Amino acid sequence: MSTAEPRVVIVTGGSRGLGAGIVRSYLESGDLVATCARSITPEVEGWMSDPATKDRFLWMPADLAKAEDANAFVKAVVAQWKQIDVLINNAGVARDGIHSMFSDDDIDTVVDLNIKGTLYVSRAVAKRMLARRSGSIVNISSIVGLSGYRGLATYSATKAALDGLTRALSRELGSRGIVVNGIAPGYLKTEMSHGLDADQLNQIVRRTPAGRLGDPEDIARVCQFLTAPGNGYLTGQVIVVDGGLTS
Repeated sequence: MSTAEPRVVIVTGGSRGLGAGIVRSYLESGDLVATCARSITPEVEGWMSDPATKDRFLWMPADLAKAEDANAFVKAVVAQWKQIDVLINNAGVARDGIHSMFSDDDIDTVVDLNIKGTLYVSRAVAKRMLARRSGSIVNISSIVGLSGYRGLATYSATKAALDGLTRALSRELGSRGIVVNGIAPGYLKTEMSHGLDADQLNQIVRRTPAGRLGDPEDIARVCQFLTAPGNGYLTGQVIVVDGGLTS
């Protein structure tokens, strides 16, 4: 555990997969970590009951596609720990399918959480960070927002939107001591590989210079780098972490 002063860290969508990996990383760093999701998972229950983490971990059920849930979650974190130092906007959802056949409900589900949910949480957190003139925000997008992928048009559009949000917020908040960056992960051993069969995954691995799919820890390490207390100059950037796939 780090001997540095613990930070208050929000990781949205931290109950499983990549989000859980990021939560774990900050807990291991000795930070105070809050996360939310629509439903609880065994991993969350473990952090809530483990003597090593239960006093440094906060979980709250929330549907971030609803502004009232996003605001309530941020208010709960501030009520618990008085401030917010780091926000990792990780919560998101994907729906597979040819765009011409996509339903209104599927479009709404992906857009509402991936874009509107991120906007709601970022707005609520930015108000607190502006008052303290410090903070770090990281938006988790995807390489499919850069290069596109067949069957993921709506998802790709929302992730490209997050990259635009990163650049705009970095300009808007930078003069007040707040850095905003993004991470575009490649294919991970989590929900990112949802819907891909073994042959497709093997093809991706063969085309990836690193020779493997990514792990949540690969992304968590970059989150830690971007949100390090000494980083006040690196901002407005989207870091691609894909094992060289798009190089």
